[in-house]
Amino acid sequence: MEYNLQRNEGKLTIAMPEEIDHHCANQLRTEADLLIDTYQVRKLILDFSKTEFMDSSGIGVIIGRTRNMGYSGGQVIAVHMNRRVEQIFRVAGLNRLITVIADDGKEEK
Repeated sequence: MEYNLQRNEGKLTIAMPEEIDHHCANQLRTEADLLIDTYQVRKLILDFSKTEFMDSSGIGVIIGRTRNMGYSGGQVIAVHMNRRVEQIFRVAGLNRLITVIADDGKEEK
């Protein structure tokens, strides 16, 4: 499990791991929440450029961070999703909860 968290002026970008499953969900959740709370993050960007697989625990991580950001008036954005991740988002309804930015830079509806 390898992911990267970068913070910059109220924005936190998480380069999501190749596989988001129960093995990494807890650590990802804990670290993201710590940074969001500590640095008062207003915009959370989830970069799925390396992600090939995500199970229900990964979906739970995304939903939980979206709720937490919503409580503080923040925003969650998903970027660089491949077709497989896009399909998971649609089936789980995540595309209705968070902003999805297509690779052409346009917001998907």
